[in-house]
Amino acid sequence: MAPPTENSTQAYDEHSIQLIEGLDAVRKRPGMYIGGTGSEGLHHLVWEIVDNAVDEAAAGFCNLIEVTLHKDRSVEVSDNGRGIPTGKKDAKRTALEYVFTELHAGGKFGSGAYSASGGLHGVGASVVNALATKLIVEVDREGQTHRLCFNERKPGRFGPNGGFKATSELEIVKKVPPKRTGTRVRFWPDNEIFDPDAVIEYSHVRDHVAQVCFLVPGLKVRLIDKRGSEPREPEEFVAKGGLSDYVDFLSIGEPVSEIVTIFGSGSFTEKVPVDGKMTDVTRSCQVDVALRWVKGYDTTLVSFVNTIPTREGGTHVAGFERAMTKVVNDVLLSTTKKLAKLAKQGKDRAEKTDVQEGMVAAVKVTFAEPQFKGQTKGELGTPAVQNIVYEAVKDGLTNWIEGGGRKTHVVAVRDKIAQAVINRVSTKQNLDAKRKAANLGSTGMPDKLADCRTHGMGSELLLVEGDSAAGPAKAGRNSEFMAVLPLRGKVVNAGKSNLKQVIENAEAQALITAIGAGSGRDFNLADARYGRIIILCDADVDGSHIRCLLLTLIYHYMRPMLEDGRVFAAQPPLFTTKIGDQKYHAYSDEDKERLTVELCTGNRKRENLTWVRFKGLGEMDVEELAESCLDPETRILRRITMEDALLDTKAGEMFETLMGADVARRRQFLLDNSSLVDPEMLDV
Repeated sequence: MAPPTENSTQAYDEHSIQLIEGLDAVRKRPGMYIGGTGSEGLHHLVWEIVDNAVDEAAAGFCNLIEVTLHKDRSVEVSDNGRGIPTGKKDAKRTALEYVFTELHAGGKFGSGAYSASGGLHGVGASVVNALATKLIVEVDREGQTHRLCFNERKPGRFGPNGGFKATSELEIVKKVPPKRTGTRVRFWPDNEIFDPDAVIEYSHVRDHVAQVCFLVPGLKVRLIDKRGSEPREPEEFVAKGGLSDYVDFLSIGEPVSEIVTIFGSGSFTEKVPVDGKMTDVTRSCQVDVALRWVKGYDTTLVSFVNTIPTREGGTHVAGFERAMTKVVNDVLLSTTKKLAKLAKQGKDRAEKTDVQEGMVAAVKVTFAEPQFKGQTKGELGTPAVQNIVYEAVKDGLTNWIEGGGRKTHVVAVRDKIAQAVINRVSTKQNLDAKRKAANLGSTGMPDKLADCRTHGMGSELLLVEGDSAAGPAKAGRNSEFMAVLPLRGKVVNAGKSNLKQVIENAEAQALITAIGAGSGRDFNLADARYGRIIILCDADVDGSHIRCLLLTLIYHYMRPMLEDGRVFAAQPPLFTTKIGDQKYHAYSDEDKERLTVELCTGNRKRENLTWVRFKGLGEMDVEELAESCLDPETRILRRITMEDALLDTKAGEMFETLMGADVARRRQFLLDNSSLVDPEMLDV
């Protein structure tokens, strides 16, 4: 045992025991209540107030929620629900004050005002108050607007000059029509609590409120952002189709099946404290599921408990996944001939990843007093829900397969999942063979890769178009941290191909192998050998096509590289001119014209200015290529975002239609779009 230190010898007695009560406990350990003090925690404050309004909507008392992001960093949430009760809870305090000052005060316990809500903790509004410097709540009830303000968590009211008077008495602001009800909450987050770089992102709030509308059909949510020099136009969100609409909204890519809807219910018994005694209480649980399959391998699975998104899943998701895998194996794949060969090897059973390849699904359960693992409500912990969801999904999906769904769609899903099984087995065999070869002495790297000496975040992989550009690129690079991979053949269109076809494509395999982090679901960003991927293609149509195909491949099979901002496109110049010893580059016709105007001053005339157009990277000498595309000090790189990649993926599909070998597909496209052409613009 270590010897006692000076501090450890201090007296440990009744005076050493501290009691932290009320909102001080939240301020002491904010991460326990909102998950952290960064941007995610700041967003959680917004969710707590929004979700209270959503509970009113889900209960049928509210159809409009308005969220306003103010310039002074405050956030305001209003609804036209019943309004928080304003009557006296005891001799000194109103129910309204209780809601914002007591951690476990609310209408969501036992037989309260809500049969099903976001959770039973009852701490949301009070946590927001605990982590705010100022909070103002107004309630419309009984023909009056009631106001209560909080300054550093103390209730009272602000005077016209900004002064604050502590009091528990509600301020009557004005009279309103007797039928007008609702609640408005505006809070200012405490800068001393949250990290300096913590911000409320519009897109994050937008996604959340849009999601809310799908959970409560008919609810309208208005989002207003008053921040910035040019405030955004307000957006409104409303959905009428529930989870089906949401799955359709989330679906990216060509659908393989119709949207399958599954409904079910069940009950369970759990022990809860009633009047101080543990008592058996029966809960009713409703199950609502919508799903479909689309082309591609990505899985989108969202889950909810009542109106709360459970980003970490929980028992309801476990029940859903277990049922899906069982039904697919026992019912859907039981008669397929595609897996006959694998069946002889005992490898024909679909795994969870096979079933969920290209699946878009939303799972929602509704029941009273759910148990979450943590205050942030990211994961459902109620054990009995798993089996209820399992039975509902098992019965619903079996019914769809055996006659409830369109036969062509059922067959398409069966073939897709069977192909996923084949691809997984084939890929594993391929990788095993490569590992075996590596163990026998092979480097396992593509022969055409000119590798760099150091790897990691400071290194780069340059993807160049053909050998003509590879030569100058290899000569002009810094071989310490720059690797060059020339692309000699056609890159597979990953958006139209399955995993097996991608793995068998030489160019795709070379790129996947060079990066060394796997592909698809098995891609591990931490294993990437390079910190950046830089696409270096000619500034023409062919170059654009190759870039589109590369980005489609990365988007589908190495997406974390995009999400982490590690994919770039070099911007080679289209034109160059020289005046004396000074070179000037132009990157477009507009750029060339602008430079021409700037350079033609004094006695210098346009006709004396000679511009040279590069037809391709292969025409550049080593010095020109190094200066414009390789040297970190002088080159121009454009970071490719997820949005850019998605657009290029669609562009790649258009290239395939207009320039590919499928004549019938191109003919049909031209017939479908011929009406868009202005005959007067045709040179015929």
